[in-house]
This record gives sequence, structure tokens and C-alpha cells, in this order.
Amino acid sequence: MTHTDVLVIGGSLVGLSAAAMLAHQGISCLCIERHQGTAIHPRAGHFHLRTLEAFRAIGLEAAVRKASEAQFDPDGGINAVESLAGREIAQYIANLNAGVEQYSPSRRLFMTQQSLEPLLRERAQELGAALNYSTELVDFTQDDQGVTARVRHLDTGKEDSIRAKYMIAADGNRSPVRHKLGIDMTGHGELSHSVTLYFKADCSRWLEGRNLGVIYVNNDKLRGFFRMVRSGEAGFLVVNTAGDISDPQAHNIADVITPQRAEALVRDGIGDATVPIAIEDIARWRAVADVATAFSNQRVFLAGDAAHVVPPTGGFGGNTGVQDAHNLCWKLALVIKGIAAPALLSTYDAERRPVCALTIEQAYTRYVLRIHPERDRTGMQPLVDDLNMEIGYLYRSAAIATLKEDHNLVYEDPRTATGRPGSRAPHLRLNHNGTPCAVLDLAAKDHLLLCGAAGRKWAEAAAGAAKILGLPLAVHVLNAESPANTESVGNPTGSLQDVEHQFESRYQVSSSGAVLIRPDGFIAWKAPSDENARPGYMEDVLACALGRG
Repeated sequence: MTHTDVLVIGGSLVGLSAAAMLAHQGISCLCIERHQGTAIHPRAGHFHLRTLEAFRAIGLEAAVRKASEAQFDPDGGINAVESLAGREIAQYIANLNAGVEQYSPSRRLFMTQQSLEPLLRERAQELGAALNYSTELVDFTQDDQGVTARVRHLDTGKEDSIRAKYMIAADGNRSPVRHKLGIDMTGHGELSHSVTLYFKADCSRWLEGRNLGVIYVNNDKLRGFFRMVRSGEAGFLVVNTAGDISDPQAHNIADVITPQRAEALVRDGIGDATVPIAIEDIARWRAVADVATAFSNQRVFLAGDAAHVVPPTGGFGGNTGVQDAHNLCWKLALVIKGIAAPALLSTYDAERRPVCALTIEQAYTRYVLRIHPERDRTGMQPLVDDLNMEIGYLYRSAAIATLKEDHNLVYEDPRTATGRPGSRAPHLRLNHNGTPCAVLDLAAKDHLLLCGAAGRKWAEAAAGAAKILGLPLAVHVLNAESPANTESVGNPTGSLQDVEHQFESRYQVSSSGAVLIRPDGFIAWKAPSDENARPGYMEDVLACALGRG
């Protein structure tokens, strides 16, 4: 029997992300994937700020950006056209990264899953994760101590057993694990039986001088969207509906698609009857907007499409799955190491499921507005700004301090965020020992206590409490006013500078205040001043953040 800390079922985008993040935390993990290797189709294209921040935390952002820029314009827009050769109908995002430097150290980008997954695979293995391809899950059981899985090697038919303390199911929208656990899905259900048409055609003349990244197409022949490589000579066309939108069969193009029909649809999307087209592949899939009614069951956790199935409008699918892993993996690591209580793992469902439910609704709203505006809009949520959705969503759980003025919001505007507990830590440009960095860089692996210039009392109280609890905690006093005792918490005076002096205003604290930031970059607690700065109080704060309070 093979033993591992965490067994990950599914070695695509989300499973590989989970494997890399667990290994980054020093946790042994084994990831199994039934396919022979990484993705063979482009698939996901638009990666959000929060996803790039997660990749940044595991040292992958630079490689991802380099690969992206070799394929796509880094600052493309999102527009709608009648056809590539026809008129423009709408502009959803003029420039993917306009203004984001104020709010994040990362930048949005376009990239194919086909190119991203090998980078994730390499990074996961480099960090120590084990990956087994051509291997499928046959069955599993749970007990109070762990999970026992039976797996089959597809090349040989040989079966083996794996014993893990926990299991992550990133096994797709039809998730056999979810079905065995009896977890239902709820939402809007199937919206269309769609196709993705991979093709070669020289479209460069219609892309030249236009900042087009994702190109929605809406005409009387089809509705969907293009993604083109930088040269404009190849890409894919997603077709959600074809023909008369009032005909129910218009939403089931996958049932009747042929190579000849595929070529005609690509031509209709381009808007030129003479351009040579070569169809390379046709992928059939279902556009669904559903979320699981639970994200965990005892020692098994759902992530990615196993937990939520998102239509591609807005690019939320893969991004949301990566962010599931980013929330879960550090928690598993601290529990497995005996630092956090098992109760911390219950916060995964409490924090992620409301955010994913919001995401499902926002993807559905975008689907209706961009693909099927004739659809009945009863109960449809109003559109939420993209930046709010990417880095403005909020977490609530027993491991996050509550505020009296908190009114159960699921998101906030990062432009006016004030560092409330449950929010992603607002971006700060810092200088650490002479090296530029961001606040999120300091919370990429361990908890971080960030104190104002006069926050020495919090720094000392936190250092003592962390030692008692055995918690790895980075403690920093920004622009320290005095050298007294700061060396004792590993922060020599002046080693961390808030170069723009924005900490107090962005986090709404005084110079004696402090914030506790988790390894996923979210704020667990904050104190506006040092009124309660004493070791016992800080020990309670850290214990609650670890599920021990």
C-alpha cells in the first residue's frame, strides 16, 4: 500500500495546482490522472489577477507570463462583434490590465491550458509532488484516520491501494467522487450543448490594429466567442447556439455538428466566404451553471469543476478552481503538521461555497447578456464588476474575526477596500532588505503579522503567542520608529519599508495597529490600535485563526 498525506484525484489544471500548493507547504501528495498526460486542447484562456497571485506564491508567475506573452497580447481586450470582418457591437473590457497595478502585484493574462499545465506539472514535481498518469480511481472508503483508495493503472490493468490522510477530488464536472458522496448540484442547470472548434485560418488582417483578446460573436448564424493566437493564423471558436435562437435545437449544436458544419460556422464567425479554413478538432461539452450543495465530506474535499460547473462567459471556471486549491491547501498543511485543529478544514466549505455560488450567478448573468439576451431574466443577479469578482470577494468562517458593521456582503470593491477581516489584503508596495516586494509576497507560505510603525507591542505579543502555539509567523513592523526588541521577532529596524506610506490608509489602522494575514493572502484579524496588545489576547487571536478557539 502506498502512503501519502494527501491524494489528489485529477491531474488537470486544478489538480496540478493543488499538488503544487501542497508540495510548496512541505506536504507529501500523490496526484493521479486517468489521461496519459496534460491537456491536449487549449481550453481555458483568460486568467484573473487572483489566480496569478496564487501562482506567484508558489514561484510560477514569471514562467507563466513568459509563456503567455509568446502566444498572446498581454493586454488584450474583451469585445463583441457581428463577425471578425464585420462591425463591433460592444466592448466589455478595453484593456485587460488597465489600472490594475494599483491593486495587485500581478497582471491578468491570456494563456491556453495546453501550455499552462506542463508548467504546473514541472513546478509540482520540482517541489516534491508525485504525479501518476494513466491511473484512475476505482473506489475509496473513509474512516476516522484517513482515506483508502483503490486505483487502476490503465496501461496494465493492475490495481493498487493508496492510504492518505485526506483526499481532494478535482475529477471534473461529472465527478465520480461527488456522486459517491451523494452531494447534489444546484443552480441553473444546462444552458447549451456547445462545441469548441479548433481551426487554422489566416485572420490576421481583421485583427491588425485591434486590441481583441476574447472576441464574442453574435449574428444570425451563431453565438459564441473566438480566441486567436498572436499571429492570427489559428485559434478556436466556441459555439453556444447556432441558427434561430427561438428553436430549442439551436442550443444543442453539439448533437448535430459535422466537420462540414464546423467549417461553415467558423466561416460565419469570420465573416468572409473566401478565407481557407482547416478544422483540426471538434470538442463537445455542456455549458452548465451549477454549484455543489457541500464542498466536503469528512476527509474528502471537492475542488474545481467537481464543486462548481461554470459557463465560460467571464473566464471564471479554471480561475475559481485554482482559488479553491489556494484556500484549502495551506489549511490541510497546518492540520497535517499538527499546528491547526481539524476544525480549520470546515472553513473551506464555509468560505468557498458562498463565493462560488456568487461566481456561478455572475457567469450566468454574463451568459445571458452576451450569448442569450432573449432568455427569461427572472431571478438573474445584477452584473458585478470584474475587479470586484477577481479580488474583492469576501470570506466568512469561524477562523476569521467578525466586524460589527459587517452586513454579510459576499464581495466589496477593491478600489475602496479598508482591509476588513475576510478580505484579500490590499496591495502595498514594500521594500524588504533593499528588495522591492508586495505585501502578498510576505504571506506566500506562512501567516504574517503586519504592524504599523508604532506597533511594537503587537509584534512582541504575536512573537510570544506564535512560539507557544508552534505557528510559523512572519512579524514585521513597517518603517519602525524604534529598534527596541524588534530583533527578537526577526525584524531588524528598517528591514521592511512601506515605500508609499499607504499601510494606515489602505488598512484603516493607526500607526500602532496590526493585521494578521493568512498564507492565502486573506486577512484573518486586525486591530486599529494597540489597545489590547498583550500576549494572552494575541494567543486567542492566533488560536481562532487555526481553528483552535
